[in-house]
Amino acid sequence: MLAPFNYCGCYLVTMATTTPFNQNLLSFLDASPTPFHAVASVAKELTEAGFTELDERDSWNIQPGKSYFVTRHNSAIIAFCTGRHDIAQHGIRMVGAHTDSPALKVKPNPELNSHGYFKLGVEVYGGALLNPWFDRDLSLAGQVSWQTASGETHSSLIDFRGAIATIPSLAIHLDREANQKRSINAQTDILPLLACLPSGTATPCFRQLLREHLLKTTEGVEKVLDYELFFYDTQNAAVIGLCSDFIASARLDNLLSCHTGMRALIDAKASNQACLLVYNDHEEVGSESATGACGTFLADTLNRWLDSPETRVRALQNSLMISADNAHGVHPNYPSRHDGNHGPKLNEGPVIKVNANQRYATSSVTAAFFRTLCEQANVPVQTFVTRTDLGCGSTIGPITATALGVRTLDIGLPTFAMHSIREMAGSQDAENLAKVFVHFFHKERLVS
Repeated sequence: MLAPFNYCGCYLVTMATTTPFNQNLLSFLDASPTPFHAVASVAKELTEAGFTELDERDSWNIQPGKSYFVTRHNSAIIAFCTGRHDIAQHGIRMVGAHTDSPALKVKPNPELNSHGYFKLGVEVYGGALLNPWFDRDLSLAGQVSWQTASGETHSSLIDFRGAIATIPSLAIHLDREANQKRSINAQTDILPLLACLPSGTATPCFRQLLREHLLKTTEGVEKVLDYELFFYDTQNAAVIGLCSDFIASARLDNLLSCHTGMRALIDAKASNQACLLVYNDHEEVGSESATGACGTFLADTLNRWLDSPETRVRALQNSLMISADNAHGVHPNYPSRHDGNHGPKLNEGPVIKVNANQRYATSSVTAAFFRTLCEQANVPVQTFVTRTDLGCGSTIGPITATALGVRTLDIGLPTFAMHSIREMAGSQDAENLAKVFVHFFHKERLVS
């Protein structure tokens, strides 16, 4: 390979020189087009790292010094290392994130035949930025429930992988004001186009199409009963930029945090401290579900791990939760959208997120603790506060703090194009945050 070329003080590098951490991150992003696939990806890596899988329907026998994970409804996952210290005195080092991202979700009866074209009806899941969905090569993935000839019901993951659909833009010639005034009607304008239907051709049965695809890898599929399916962009995640400064991918919000926390927990598996990851679903739509942060998944797991209510309360009051979600990097084309003193930059470290109205759970105590962690890990740290005249999103942080009474802070990695079909983050930031998390998982004492 040729030596890097110095251009104005930076070095051009190829994918061959991308760090192993980022190579693993890119593979994880590509393998995780839906929350179901993200949980399967995390479970696979944890299993390979020696974690033992638990089932909520079974009796548990949690042992000191062991590592476990448990999933709920295939779209949320909790992993924890029990450590060897007294949990009531030393607490639990927790990191939380979410598995879902804004997307287009297929409706229950989606088949549409419009002027000889086969389209599917979709709902907008979460606060998606819709304009970038046009003119992309789209595939379809999710979870399908199906029945055998004998009446047994099963569920399987499905991923078409190839580009099977697109949402073509309306030509500028037919809408001369498109660049100034075009708005998007979510019911009529963003229907994915799958095929031409010659005159006299019946509209395909979508469930039958799913059955035929499942039969390529799964035996015994007699009938597809139902599904949770999302369209996604087939373009692979990549390290981009003149100097490879950026990672571009779908679903960086919030798979970037999921991968970072997972790698850190695996690296810190030998810690004597109790550590935990919780990755909830449905954060983008309010978290109110059995797998969301408003549900009982984390509380149920802690109740089964800790042997008494007394131990649980003491442990939680000695614990700390880091809610890791993405942060808005200051956009160089729109700097006025940021508070002048709080414009996080890509590749300049994780961001402490603060909000006076508790949309983020950060307090002065938890922020100070995180600053100290970053200093000890030799990682820079930044702060984000939204403009006072703009609204502020929220995370699982305040929800978890409310449910458990655990001290919590919200942090994230700065990104551009949040909630777009393709987002962008700094190529150095995720690995730096993983270093902070590893330091956190080994920390002897937490906040006092």
